[in-house]
Amino acid sequence: MGITGYIHSVESFGTLDGPGVRYVLFLQGCGLRCLYCHNPDTWNPSCGKAVDSEQVAADIVSYRNFIRTGGIAISGGEPFLQPEFVVDLLQRCRKNAIHTAVDTAGSVPLSISKPIIDAADMLLLDIKSLDEELCKRLTGQGPENTLATLDYCEQTKKRVWLRHVLVPGLTLDKALLEEMADYLRFFSCIELTELLPFHKMGEFKWKELNLQYELGETPAPSKEELQMVKRIFEKNSLRYLLKE
Repeated sequence: MGITGYIHSVESFGTLDGPGVRYVLFLQGCGLRCLYCHNPDTWNPSCGKAVDSEQVAADIVSYRNFIRTGGIAISGGEPFLQPEFVVDLLQRCRKNAIHTAVDTAGSVPLSISKPIIDAADMLLLDIKSLDEELCKRLTGQGPENTLATLDYCEQTKKRVWLRHVLVPGLTLDKALLEEMADYLRFFSCIELTELLPFHKMGEFKWKELNLQYELGETPAPSKEELQMVKRIFEKNSLRYLLKE
């Protein structure tokens, strides 16, 4: 028997969560309330399906031939909120030579998340904003835990792919992006920064859950704005991927 965890869903052939093809496990529960969240149905931890880490690991291993170019990605929700389950699952995957990535906003104190970071092969770390007030407006929480997570990855030489959502009128701001690019260029652990243009594909879920979606009138980033983002990251010699 393994450890019980609570999941939202599984994608057995994911191509958007880390290098290669991955088995993506979406966990239930998140403490953030991101204005642009496309999975608000993962917020409530009590709505998940109970699973056993031993059984999940066995299912992952059964896909070994399909995910040999990638591995597993544990996403959410927020994986750091289920540390015992996630660590046990990561260790089982490692014993089976399956590469592991954890997709997180780093919103949990290091006292809780360190065992997960240490057990994972890499992190997909989502930085919402460096600006404390904007980060609180976007998520309900400041960036201190996320930045501490990044600092710890730098200290331990943990592989990191960063993620940052470009929201017109909020994070898609020249001064803020220049500040972020300047901040990130000193971290050798960051292999890639994924810049994700804002979209509203999850808006329907907010309506289904009777939640107020504040970004209903926010447009997608323009081509001109995305070109501006490219120039900023190229000027700072940062490796990036802009998913247009």
